[in-house]
Amino acid sequence: MSFREETDDGRDLRKPFLHTGSWYRMGSRQSSMMGSSQVIRDSSISVVACVLIVALGPIQFGFTSGYSSPTQADITSDLKLTVSEFSLFGSLSNVGAMVGAIASGQIAEYIGRKGSLMIASIPNIIGWLIISFAKDSSFLYMGRLLEGFGVGIISYTVPVYIAEISPQNLRGQLGSVNQLSVTIGIMLAYLLGLFVSWRVLAVLGILPCTLLIPGLFFIPESPRWLAKMGFTEEFETSLQVLRGFDTDISLEVNEIKRSLATSSKRTTIRFSDLKQRRYWFPLMIGIGLLVLQQLSGINGVLFYSSTIFASAGISNSDIATFALGVVQVFATAVTLWLIDRAGRRLLLIVSSGAMTVSLLVVAVAFYVEDSASENSSLYTVCAILSVVGVVAMVISFSLGLGAIPWVIMSEILPVNIKGLAGSIATLLNWFFSFVITMTANLLLSWNQGGTFTIYMCVAAFTVVFVTIWVPETKGRTLEEIQWSFR
Repeated sequence: MSFREETDDGRDLRKPFLHTGSWYRMGSRQSSMMGSSQVIRDSSISVVACVLIVALGPIQFGFTSGYSSPTQADITSDLKLTVSEFSLFGSLSNVGAMVGAIASGQIAEYIGRKGSLMIASIPNIIGWLIISFAKDSSFLYMGRLLEGFGVGIISYTVPVYIAEISPQNLRGQLGSVNQLSVTIGIMLAYLLGLFVSWRVLAVLGILPCTLLIPGLFFIPESPRWLAKMGFTEEFETSLQVLRGFDTDISLEVNEIKRSLATSSKRTTIRFSDLKQRRYWFPLMIGIGLLVLQQLSGINGVLFYSSTIFASAGISNSDIATFALGVVQVFATAVTLWLIDRAGRRLLLIVSSGAMTVSLLVVAVAFYVEDSASENSSLYTVCAILSVVGVVAMVISFSLGLGAIPWVIMSEILPVNIKGLAGSIATLLNWFFSFVITMTANLLLSWNQGGTFTIYMCVAAFTVVFVTIWVPETKGRTLEEIQWSFR
């Protein structure tokens, strides 16, 4: 885990990679001299504005995920790729993300949440440019790996940053913006893929991170990270900016300090320490939810949705895929409204239960379709049912299992193991994403009904897992949630 390095005279050698900036501190002193806080109120950055800026990261994440679906036919034709070579291209982002996930926790702990997002943006931009100028598969693979590395860091850092800056009554809604942004990125890839070539689409892929880099200079660093690193003045200033300059933050400051005092008696964490219930239980929940999220098959469905729709008899499968992306965005937006009202646990149970039913419908439809004549009315009905089932699956996933595992992971992990445990959970999420992406095309070619039956069993087990082990975190501070595992 991270640690502080000090000189003999006590000066701290560690500094945030990206300073929050002195502009708001200058404004605060100016306001004090003027006897009014109006200047600061007008120029303070709200939590919502901070979330919208870092949301450019998951938009990049989504664009990377959605890129392979509308470009498959053109890339394989232009570069003479086989189906297996393109499947490798689609899944290499997951390999890069696994490497990024391994590094993400330590990077975010050592140089801060903002600094890690800056580092993540650079390989993303380079990777898209390499793909746009690719002449053969080797350049495609190199660019995809770089993209994946950046996305792996983003996928851990953004939900953690949002959870650490959000007030408890808005934490679920703001945390769900992460997944909403991913779905927006996927939808944009689908939409733009209808009108531009795959090379131009790759160039457009650099935009989210290109906008994110300057935006990072205008938002404060996570106050909890600053407090953990011992930057007391910056910690209180950052929290004051986030809560508003007329807000009394003394209670929240004391609660964070008290939590850190009880968890930082030893600053390093060994793997042997994870045997303690206060550590292994939240880690098991975080890993379980993120692994089950991927094993539900959602990435296989989204990556190869055009192929699935074409096999169901839809003539213009690319437009159908874009429509699916739009549906996913709206369903995820509903989650933002529900999550701090209905609670995380209930939404997860309803989401995974509805996915189980939807996947059962798709599996049965494909089984019956295989035995029916292509010209029969039964074949047509089954084709319609399979599409309806896939759409229902995506809606169900978006209502809970898409956003909430990342929200809960960022809430339940104790601050002193968050870097190590978060890296493990994110790594396993990306590993199983790679497995699903790599095998989905092969499984669908083997047996479509059998593929969706496997995904259905995972969704059914998710209902059981959430019912037995996942606690409700709605309306509780991060410190209260983490204290409950002691």
